[in-house]
This record gives sequence, C-alpha cells and structure tokens, in this order.
Amino acid sequence: MSDPMPVGVTLLVLYSPRLEECRRFYQSLGLDFTAERHGHGPEHYAAVLPNGMVFELYPARPERQTDALRLGLAIDGNTATPPLTPGHHTLTDPDGRTVEVHST
Repeated sequence: MSDPMPVGVTLLVLYSPRLEECRRFYQSLGLDFTAERHGHGPEHYAAVLPNGMVFELYPARPERQTDALRLGLAIDGNTATPPLTPGHHTLTDPDGRTVEVHST
C-alpha cells in the first residue's frame, strides 16, 4: 500500500459585499494584496502567503458570497496595524467572520 499524498491548502477565496473594508482588515494583519483581474472577471485582490497559498478577496454577488466561516491565521504581530502582542487573538472581519489570530 502506498503512502497517502499529503494534503495542503493552496487557495482560499472570500466573497465579500464589503471588499475594500475586508482588504484593509486583512492588510492590517500583514497580508500584502495586489489588485488583479482575469479576463473579463471582476477586479479582486490576491495575497500570496509565505507557504505559497493564495488568499483572494472577491466582490460578492448574489450567487457568490462567503457567509459563516472561521479562519485561523499565524502572523508576526509586529507587522499588524496596530501591532498585536504575542498570543491568541479573536477578531471579527467586516463581514462578521471570526478570525483567530496567533501572533508571534
């Protein structure tokens, strides 16, 4: 029997009716976003995390909106605005999603 293939997350997309507010929130935690547009799709924001995972924020449409979701992020608290003390912090993004932040 062969070893199972390791599983990793490579992409996380959040759909938000408050796109700019969410960009500012996650940017304040140290994510570095770039504005993108693929073909005729909507303008959105993408950040590549240190492990290569892509974190994207898209404008919500009636058929695409990210509702209840709980995220966990590990960040350097010194890069957050305002800086976060080391430890566990529970925050809420502009859309009401719980964001658990482990700050080093």
